[in-house]
Amino acid sequence: MRRLLIGLAAGAVLAAATACGSSDSGGSGTASGGTTTVKVGVIPIVDVAPVYLGQKKGFYSKRGLKLSLTTAQGGAAIVPGVVSGQFQFGFSNVTSLMVAQSKNVPVKAVANGVASTGKDGADFGGIVVKKGSAIKSPKDLVGKKVAVNTVKNIGDTSVRESVRRDGGDATKVKFVELAFDQMPAALDGGQIDAAWVVEPSLATVKAAGGKVIASNYVDVAPDLTVAMYFASTQYTQRNPDVVKRFREATEESLAYADSHPDEVRDILTTYTKIPEATLQKMILPKWPAKPNRVSIATLAKLGERDGLFKEMPDLDKLLP
Repeated sequence: MRRLLIGLAAGAVLAAATACGSSDSGGSGTASGGTTTVKVGVIPIVDVAPVYLGQKKGFYSKRGLKLSLTTAQGGAAIVPGVVSGQFQFGFSNVTSLMVAQSKNVPVKAVANGVASTGKDGADFGGIVVKKGSAIKSPKDLVGKKVAVNTVKNIGDTSVRESVRRDGGDATKVKFVELAFDQMPAALDGGQIDAAWVVEPSLATVKAAGGKVIASNYVDVAPDLTVAMYFASTQYTQRNPDVVKRFREATEESLAYADSHPDEVRDILTTYTKIPEATLQKMILPKWPAKPNRVSIATLAKLGERDGLFKEMPDLDKLLP
């Protein structure tokens, strides 16, 4: 989800796969004493809390898996890492995975990742403006500068849908690429007119008096599947049992996280630097065990409309 895949050349990824992932050496993880260690590329954000929580609760170990979690800034590092065999599994938003699949990058989603709450005005991400802004609704974003963490991805696609739904011309929104943690200051300083932010930046903006003018994930589809865990297609074909165990453990972790929000907030302190006051104010996402395919298909159609794909992604090949 954060800086996921944009700017990544499919040819470079495929070259990496040929150079580093064409054999089985290390491809199935490291086995020791009946336990298989798998390397998982993640991003140090709220979304991946379930795998950290599942690791702590023993959901992976009871299935003979030991997770070696490696953080990266985004999918620009995780996607080629998975394809080359550096990681056995990785985390990415679904738009990035669809872009990759449409370019014949050999990726396969294996487990659900994170979803919108489905509640307008109470989601873990949204379009925000600063206190006192003249912008009152998405249609007012026409001609304005709106920050997204990565252009031509799930951010601007979903923001455009909010603008369309409000009767505005979505083609005339000016998108600016900016890291999430830089958005609150840029918004306050007037460098941008609005921003699409996710937690914890959302809580930071609201604490400064900012206002949420739209829940863009909710505007795309009810209960939108935002991100998933994935592997290379080669790995899934050669290691179906490991993939099955990873999927089952992840689904149990997702369900547990979804019903234990206090433990989620606690586990976040182990791999993020979110201040305690912000932790308690954040809106947590939903973590359903299964992806919402209808919502992903809707996101694919919007991506096609926005020119993200040269060819429409094949969801039958991409999704579990």
